[in-house]
Amino acid sequence: MKVGPKYKIARRLGANVFDKTQTQKFAARAGDKKVFKKAGSDFSMQLLEKQKARVTYGLNERQFKNLVEGLIAKKTANTAEAIIQALETRLDNAIYKLGFAPTRQAARQVVNHGHIDLNGKRLTIPSHKVKIGDIISIRESSQKKAIFNNLDEKMREVRVPSWLSLDAGKKQAKVQGLPKLAPNEISFDLSQIIQYYSK
Repeated sequence: MKVGPKYKIARRLGANVFDKTQTQKFAARAGDKKVFKKAGSDFSMQLLEKQKARVTYGLNERQFKNLVEGLIAKKTANTAEAIIQALETRLDNAIYKLGFAPTRQAARQVVNHGHIDLNGKRLTIPSHKVKIGDIISIRESSQKKAIFNNLDEKMREVRVPSWLSLDAGKKQAKVQGLPKLAPNEISFDLSQIIQYYSK
C-alpha cells in the first residue's frame, strides 16, 4: 500500500500510526501544530478512527472495509475483539511483533520477498492469518542477508506479546494463543469504527 508523507499523515491522524513518528524527532518537527483535527461531527470522528486503524496496519481502503464489514456480518459476541484478532494475526504483523522487522511495512517486504517460513514452508502472503499452533520462522537461507543484520541485538529490545512464544536462537516462534489488546494498547477507537461500517 502506498502510504504517502508519513509526518504529514501522523500530524493529522496521530503519532502512533507509524513507528518512525513515535519519537522525539517527530514531536520536534510537529512543534506546536495540532496532532489531531477537531472532529466536527460523529461521522468525522468515526472516519478519523477508521483512518487511524487502517494506516496503522497498512491496509488499503477496500481491504479494511471487507475485513470489518465481514466481521460485523458474522455478529460475533465481541466484534471489537474479533477485529483486533483479525488485524493482529496477519503474518506481517506477527513478524513485526516478534522483532523480525523494525516496522509493519518492513515486515510486509520481508514476507513478500520470501524470507519467512510458516510451518516449514515458504509463504509470501503478508495478509495470511496465523493460527494457534503455527510455527513462524526466518528461512535458514535468509538469516545472513543484510536485512537481518544485528537481528539478535535488535530482538533483545522487543517485548514479544503473550500470544507468541519466541525462540530467539532459532529465529522461530509459535502461535500459542489469540491476541487480546486492551483499549489503552491501541491508538484508535474500535467502537467508532464499528459504528462507521454499521450504517
